[in-house]
Order: sequence, then structure tokens, then C-alpha cells
Amino acid sequence: MIFYEFVWRTKNAELHPMNTIPTVKHGGGNIMLWGCFSAKGPGRLIRVKERMNGAMYREILSENLLPSARALKMNHGWVFQHDNDLKHTARATKEWLCKKHFKVQEWPSQSPDLNPIENLWRELKVHVTQQHPQNITALEEICMEEWAKIPATVCENLVKTYRKRLASVIANKGYITKY
Repeated sequence: MIFYEFVWRTKNAELHPMNTIPTVKHGGGNIMLWGCFSAKGPGRLIRVKERMNGAMYREILSENLLPSARALKMNHGWVFQHDNDLKHTARATKEWLCKKHFKVQEWPSQSPDLNPIENLWRELKVHVTQQHPQNITALEEICMEEWAKIPATVCENLVKTYRKRLASVIANKGYITKY
């Protein structure tokens, strides 16, 4: 059997972006995401479509961090953690966090990347890769679906083992650990 698929479009418009579907070839294609979590589970996950700078980072926090904390029914007294990326340590970002009364985890410079969210990013990547997204739209959809499936117990375990991770780095004098 032979099947044909017909498409109607104006002459010479076959390559117009409106008439094409971007595909992911040979593992290519990526998206930037911002997400958060607590011991109670994953918070919001959003796609960052533009190049992120300090102003955009603050906007993302403004629109997503507190709503995530509320949705996770977190009490007052929780600590916000991010690393030493320039967007995170910019004076304007520090002032914004202070003005909003966020308690921020101190993060030493030149420190190993111990932020537990890195473990969630790895888990997300494994689950997304197994589904072989064929285009950027599918990649984003699968990321959102898989993020929503992360069990609260996984997040809780990452928070509970955080002190062990720190102790392990100290015991190994900053060298690699099992974490």
C-alpha cells in the first residue's frame, strides 16, 4: 500500500517556519529550564526561552519561587539555595532577595557543585532521553511531564542526605565523593 499526505500552502512557502516542524537530530537540540524543589516535592519547572541575565533570573524567582513554596505548603523559615553563578551573586539579585526576606544558603566560592537539584536534573535527563523527543516542542513537553512525575520521596531523600554530602566532601578534602 502507498499512502500520500497532502499539504496546502502558498507557492515557495515550504521552508517558512510556520510550515516546518523543528526536529532533534543526533542528540542535538536543547532547552534551558529553571526549576525548584523542597523535601515536599518538585516545585515549578519553566522553560527559559531567552538568554538568562540577572534581571531575568530575578523575574523568574519573582514569578515562580514563592508560588512553588506556597503550592508545596512550606512553612516560614525555609532556606533558598543557589550556586555562585554571576546572575545569582549580582548585587541587584542579592538586594532583591534581601528585600523579599529570603533566607539564602551561603555558598563558598570555588566549591564543588553540591546543589541537590543537580541530582534532579540528572534524573530528568535520563527519563527524557529514554523517550527520544523528536523536536524541541516534544522535548519541552516531556520535560514538564517527567518533572511532574518526580516523587516527593526522591526530593525528601535529597534534602535528608544533604548533610552527609557535605560531610563527605569535607572528609575527602574537597575531592570527589560518591555523591
